[in-house]
Amino acid sequence: MAGNQRIVLAAKPQGLPRDSDFALVDGPLPQLGAGEVLVQCLWLSVDPYMRGLIDAVYPYVKPILVGDVMSGGAAGRVLESNDSSFKLGDLVEGYLGWQLYSAVPAAELRKIDLAHGPLSTALGVLGMPGLTAYFGVTEIGEPKAGQTVVVSAAAGAVGSAAGQIARIRGCRVIGIAGGAEKARHVVDDLGFDACIDYKAETDLAAALRRHCPDRINVYFDNVGGTTHDAVMTWPALDARIVICGSISQYNNPAAEQGPRRLKEFEMWRVRQQGFRAPDYRGRYKEFLADMATWVADGRMRYRETVAQGLAAAPAAFIGMLQGRNIGKQLVKLAEETGP
Repeated sequence: MAGNQRIVLAAKPQGLPRDSDFALVDGPLPQLGAGEVLVQCLWLSVDPYMRGLIDAVYPYVKPILVGDVMSGGAAGRVLESNDSSFKLGDLVEGYLGWQLYSAVPAAELRKIDLAHGPLSTALGVLGMPGLTAYFGVTEIGEPKAGQTVVVSAAAGAVGSAAGQIARIRGCRVIGIAGGAEKARHVVDDLGFDACIDYKAETDLAAALRRHCPDRINVYFDNVGGTTHDAVMTWPALDARIVICGSISQYNNPAAEQGPRRLKEFEMWRVRQQGFRAPDYRGRYKEFLADMATWVADGRMRYRETVAQGLAAAPAAFIGMLQGRNIGKQLVKLAEETGP
């Protein structure tokens, strides 16, 4: 442990980030303060919200400024602890940033039990993306058995879980994804009733009508933009729209176009609501009780796309923003064997 390597923001991206917007830098090993824990990062999480942190769109979260270490979730192993809650070798998850080693307050870490699943799942299906899908579907979408649920970005970490939760709730689930491989994965591997490949469709609204003859009761939106417009041509009475993300707009340098198709909101009594995943962090055990059971019995399936090494993190991030990954995008930094 001679030193630490980190990925820092080298320049603020204009539109889609480029490799040159990031830099791999060397630095000293973090020094522990009172109540802090030194963690060796083994897995890094790559998520769409990080693009918003760079553009400072979240007023309740510290933005990533030029020169800052890239923020983000990570899972790793405790190397040193100034808090009695953690000991050498414990596996933990927290917002550790894109670096090999991180010193953080013990209160910001969650201890991981591998009985629930591999360490990588603490950043995916059993972590923030799974929690986002779980409460987004169950508490905002409120699907009822027999209803039709549509999920965009259905092959991604959140969308894949959201659709499977709706299926477990007895719903008919239609995914929207880009490309034949993703569409096949969503149906054959994840068990969705159908998946629309938007890249192969000239009229997404017409495709939704074909696949949703009884209209759309719940739409779990990860995409925004024209996909949201297409869904809004075909809502059912009292439909619910869960606004989880709008990745189609994240790299758009122009101002995002305002809400459209307001007539349908009025005519069909549509309720649209956004939510923040951190609001549910205090209910993690409630989420894990269901999700870990579903993973164990095969009702919840997941896939991971893994890049190797810290230097690969920027390319993995850029690729994720372009939809190149299937399932959860991760970066593996080191093996999980303990000290």
